Amino acid sequence: MSQKEIMLTSEGFLELETELNELKTEKRPMIIEAIKDARSQGDLSENADYDAARNAQAEVESRIAELEYMIENAKIIKKSKGSTVNMGSSVVIKYEEDGEEESYQIVGSMEADPFENKISNESPIGVAIMGRKVNDSLSVESPTGEYKIKIVKIS
Repeated sequence: MSQKEIMLTSEGFLELETELNELKTEKRPMIIEAIKDARSQGDLSENADYDAARNAQAEVESRIAELEYMIENAKIIKKSKGSTVNMGSSVVIKYEEDGEEESYQIVGSMEADPFENKISNESPIGVAIMGRKVNDSLSVESPTGEYKIKIVKIS
């Protein structure tokens, strides 16, 4: 199986480590205890508590494996201070249609969260602005159609 490099900011990497630690030190022991309690109730074939605890255990173990894979294959994005848009850059763009300005941080796809204005380098805007400079005007191809933007600031 080929391993894919996972692009993360240092903050995103820390969040994954924190979640992994919480799952291993808090959730996993709680689920093990719940399984023990359910087993002590007797017949496991009709024990809903046991089934629920085993399902929770499967979910937690799956997430732990996923997090360990991401951490093992993570490449930390260095915050860019250059004059062009790169991974880790914070960018202010202006939508030419309505003049509205938005600020985005360019992150890897695993860390993208549009509600926090973190967009992936693989998103339509991310693809369009990578390598561009302040005052560049460009068209963005998106599933809903093409629109024009201008890069106002890079930090």
